[in-house]
Amino acid sequence: MASRTRTERILVFIPAYNCERQIGRVLAQLQGNEALFSEVIVVDNRSPDNTVDAAIAAAKNLQLPVRVVRNVDNLGLGGSHKSAFAYAARAGHDYVVVLHGDDQGSIADLVPHIQAGEHRGVDCLLGARFMPGSQLENYSAFRTFGNEVFNLLFSAAAGKRLYDLGSGLNMYRVGAVRDLRYHGFADNLTFNYYMILATVYRRWKIRFFPISWREDDQISNVKLARQSMQVLQLLATFVFRRRRFLEGSHTHRAADAYRFETVFDNGVPVQS
Repeated sequence: MASRTRTERILVFIPAYNCERQIGRVLAQLQGNEALFSEVIVVDNRSPDNTVDAAIAAAKNLQLPVRVVRNVDNLGLGGSHKSAFAYAARAGHDYVVVLHGDDQGSIADLVPHIQAGEHRGVDCLLGARFMPGSQLENYSAFRTFGNEVFNLLFSAAAGKRLYDLGSGLNMYRVGAVRDLRYHGFADNLTFNYYMILATVYRRWKIRFFPISWREDDQISNVKLARQSMQVLQLLATFVFRRRRFLEGSHTHRAADAYRFETVFDNGVPVQS
């Protein structure tokens, strides 16, 4: 079994919305890798299905501290990130892994990079669906083409090759995130677009790695036409009004609005 260094604390953050059928499989991915991580937090964004109950049932099978929490309001995917980032800093974690609760990505793609210590030399490791070595399963050619176009547009604007603008498998250094003005980023599904552009501008050390990505029984929350327009608008803001993009607020919520309530704690003590 792989293990982290004794002084290293890695939080696994799993955002979930309507993931009743998938969340158990996602948590099961961590079995056998428990020694790598110090804690897991499942952040449910007020799902109307039984995501929370399914997460609680699966958490009982892990030999790792697991907390299942629920946002106090529907904060969006970006809002869930903000809640988790704040928690990671508050709880003293050194790194935070983002693993989406819809079971499209696999933690197994990240584990070798952690075992090799690659995360210690960068500010973030970003899973990339569209770089050499990646594998896509049941992902439409139309969506692949659209993502490739956006990747090229964002790469041109950022002045750096970007292989993915926001997959569901990433790892961030908490100290770097703490210094980023992420509270002003949008709360919706475009949060990752703000993240990638801001991190490039702040000259983060970024490393992409290929991942496997599949579509099976997931429920998509993306309205393609609407989100495409939002993405183009935010890219234009970055290009032509960069200060507003980086320092302005793209949410109506105050920083203290990103809170959650603990629904379940499996009782396994957090190891330092």
